[in-house]
Amino acid sequence: MPRTPPLIELTEFQRGQLQRLARAHSSSRQEVLRAQIILLAADGHPNDEIASILEVNENTVSKWRCRFGRQGMAGLVDEKRSGRPVHLLAAALNKVLTQVTQPPKHRNRWSVRSMARHAGISKSWVQQLWNQNDLKPHLTRTFKLSKDPQFESKFWDIIGLYLSPPQKALILCCDEKSQCQALERTQPGLPLGVGHIRTRTHDYIRHGTLTLFAALSYLDGKIISQTAARHTHREWLKFLAKLDDETPADLDVHLIVDNYSTHKHPRVRNWLAKHPRFHVHFTPTSSSWMNLVERFFRDLSEDVVRDGSFSSVKELTEAVLGYLAERNLNPVRYQWRAQGAEILAKIQKIREIQGK
Repeated sequence: MPRTPPLIELTEFQRGQLQRLARAHSSSRQEVLRAQIILLAADGHPNDEIASILEVNENTVSKWRCRFGRQGMAGLVDEKRSGRPVHLLAAALNKVLTQVTQPPKHRNRWSVRSMARHAGISKSWVQQLWNQNDLKPHLTRTFKLSKDPQFESKFWDIIGLYLSPPQKALILCCDEKSQCQALERTQPGLPLGVGHIRTRTHDYIRHGTLTLFAALSYLDGKIISQTAARHTHREWLKFLAKLDDETPADLDVHLIVDNYSTHKHPRVRNWLAKHPRFHVHFTPTSSSWMNLVERFFRDLSEDVVRDGSFSSVKELTEAVLGYLAERNLNPVRYQWRAQGAEILAKIQKIREIQGK
């Protein structure tokens, strides 16, 4: 009689590990396959069905299912093969792991090959050691800490709007996307096809720029927009008048904006004083990440602007407005979920590291 496959029951931690392994770009094809087998097994699928879904041999499914049942996550790692053992000298190991943060002279970081030459071992060993110790000298992340003396009060003001929106009020995340260039590629690119990716020329012709004023409604995701050739306080006042016209007159309007001088111009302040239902909330300096309209601007750049080719500012404007009209038919809401205390703890940790 065929052997009954082991029942797979995953803890929340194991399921998270397997899901990350299956999605990670750095995972090998074998690692992704093994993670998918275990996830499907945990969902109650029999071996033959898993083999059919993943298009592999049923014996392969049985092998990794049994090994996971016996050894857990350790069972998904290839067993050591027989052969002459490789010994790393302690000095070489020390160089690879400790000097990774000390780049060579006139360079900003180590590469796998340069470290291999420096330590006197193969590049594959360097790569394995870095992977095993989660060292990634080839990656960088950009950041900037706000030096605003009122950072924390402004931070909690905006986080409070996101996590506990006021009743009978609108929350509009506002900003302008300036210098949006109408670039025309000098030659038409080749379309996506079987066996090759899309292409575009590296050079282009500039046809001018466009400024897009946008207000993202936090509660429903709709966008109120206006285009202009410039982004002075005059254009901002026109946009405020549009917001006044297109929002219900009986609702308070909370505007989340950055510290750009246009938003603080005396004429703008006079306008706000005459329209008391508008309440302005400024993000801390160097903290545009707190304004959710920036998330929409990223989508706009990726979906329309960055890969497009426009023969005029008019053509760019039509493409942007068409995208906005279609998006507002099925608006996407960007919802803030991170807790303020957790964010402040991370910021404080970075400040402590910088202070050392």
